[in-house]
Amino acid sequence: MIAEGTVQGISLLLRLDPEVWGPVWVSLSVSLTSTGLATVLALPAGLALGLGRFRGRRLVLGLANTLMALPTVLVGLLVYAFLTRRGPLGELNLLYTRGAMVVGQVILAFPIIVGLCAAAVERADPRIGHTVLGLGGGRLRAARVVALEMRTALVAAVAAGFGRVFAEVGISMMVGGNIRGTTRNITTGIAFETGKGEFARGVALGVVLLVVALAVNLTASMLQSRRGEK
Repeated sequence: MIAEGTVQGISLLLRLDPEVWGPVWVSLSVSLTSTGLATVLALPAGLALGLGRFRGRRLVLGLANTLMALPTVLVGLLVYAFLTRRGPLGELNLLYTRGAMVVGQVILAFPIIVGLCAAAVERADPRIGHTVLGLGGGRLRAARVVALEMRTALVAAVAAGFGRVFAEVGISMMVGGNIRGTTRNITTGIAFETGKGEFARGVALGVVLLVVALAVNLTASMLQSRRGEK
């Protein structure tokens, strides 16, 4: 069964089966959007935590590191509570849309990028920032220079955030609803297709998920290795 299903699954991929590539497109579009939004919010926060020295900084860092392991179903429950018709944001009618999935995935990716970004800039040579400040560049300029110096580590942090949201299932199932052609992505598609006996299609989706996950992890590892060589 496994061998036959694998062969059939690869055949579906090569034949560009819409029931396979449709969920792939949803996963890519939603995950890239959510990672982009999370990056815009998380990079400044991570730089501030990594370079700043203020009361409660360690507490915030500890919270960010703790939230890196936040269960996806818990995030899904939280977003669902806000977006349901009786919730505070129910009038937006976002529940069971890609927008709701993006919101949940932003929440999931944000602490990951913040924590890894802060850890990266903490390892930067302090003389870089001191030199910029000594030349009258200001704190914002110093943070920008440090970010450029640590750019490979920051890209690796973003890649880790993308990998986390791309492979999640709890948020997509709870606030996306697994609607065919709209919110069904790779992970919810695997659960659905396997549940109804379409093992080959589930394998096809699983192959794509595995390839993307390996690509993201290899990219992050290569960036970290390159940084270590420097």
